[in-house]
Amino acid sequence: MLIPASGYGYVGTIIISTRLVSVRLWLNLAYSSTPLEERSARRYRAGMTNTRSTQRKRAATRVNRGRSASAESSEKVLLGNALRRELVKLLDRRANSEGRNETAIPELRLYRYSQPTESANILMEPAVYVVVQGRKQVTVGDETYFYDQSQYLAVSVDLPAVGRVFEASPEEPYLCMTLTVDPRDLAALIVETGRQAPRDDHDGRALYVSGLRAPLLDGFLRLVRLLDAPQDISVLAPLILRELHYRLLQSEQFGRLAQMAIGDGRLRRVSGAIAWIKDHFAEPLQIEALAKQVNMSPSALHHYFKAVAAMSPVQYQKQLRLQEARRLLLSEATSAEAVAYQVGYASASQFNREYVRLFGQPPRRDAERLRAAASGGSRS
Repeated sequence: MLIPASGYGYVGTIIISTRLVSVRLWLNLAYSSTPLEERSARRYRAGMTNTRSTQRKRAATRVNRGRSASAESSEKVLLGNALRRELVKLLDRRANSEGRNETAIPELRLYRYSQPTESANILMEPAVYVVVQGRKQVTVGDETYFYDQSQYLAVSVDLPAVGRVFEASPEEPYLCMTLTVDPRDLAALIVETGRQAPRDDHDGRALYVSGLRAPLLDGFLRLVRLLDAPQDISVLAPLILRELHYRLLQSEQFGRLAQMAIGDGRLRRVSGAIAWIKDHFAEPLQIEALAKQVNMSPSALHHYFKAVAAMSPVQYQKQLRLQEARRLLLSEATSAEAVAYQVGYASASQFNREYVRLFGQPPRRDAERLRAAASGGSRS
């Protein structure tokens, strides 16, 4: 119902749904509702003020948390840099000869190169490789890995690879330390901590690069310091080695290390195949027989072997044969043909072709070049 209304200088229309309401009553209702509206407005303004205050507090909390996290991250960076500087000083003094340096701690080896090296075919042993100065690259199969002082490289099985130090100088030599990891120590720690290893949480590759955190770097530093206190090595080295194994298990590579330690799944079988090939590389390789020995089908062995080692079993055997042939040519005054038969080749011409494909030169010429390089390096 529409009702015209006038009074007190107001003219308009009052809309009433079902009942007739007098103008005076309506105006009284309108005026009486004004305090209610003002109280509602005050409550709304107070609520908005509280909301804005809460939002400001939350924003300030987020900023403070961000500043705290940033400060914590900066402290970790500073700590890591301080640890590396001390390790550089210790390794510079301890690794006093080019190449590999053994230490009084059998699990620990030190390396030094005062200039970049040529690409060289190597057999990487199961270990953790930590660079404290310089940079290196390693190629396994078709995959190339780079690592420096911010990362460590780990290898879980013997792998033929091509390595090259590409950042080194006499003033700032390439300095690296390697730690042999004991699967039994890893297994004992996994059992002790009760942590369950996730299944298939990685690509199966036997070589990987991970970030180097301060706690792990600190453990390495204390292990290297022990070399200056030989009387303490027998007591303290096992404790620090256990700590380093524990730190490694705290990384994102726990699944790989657990599989390496417990020997479960494909890595155990592939490791068994690798061990057999290493011991019998000069013998003919029968994939069916090898697969049966490690309890796998030939197709599964080929698939998982390539996933772990980045090459097939036949390629792995070929790499071992050629690297052993190169070693024999350098250390013995014997013919290339005799070496070919010694490492398992039935054809000298096939040996020459594959040797050139891997090392870039025929066997005898390559050996002469390496001897000349070594002689020149020793004179200098």
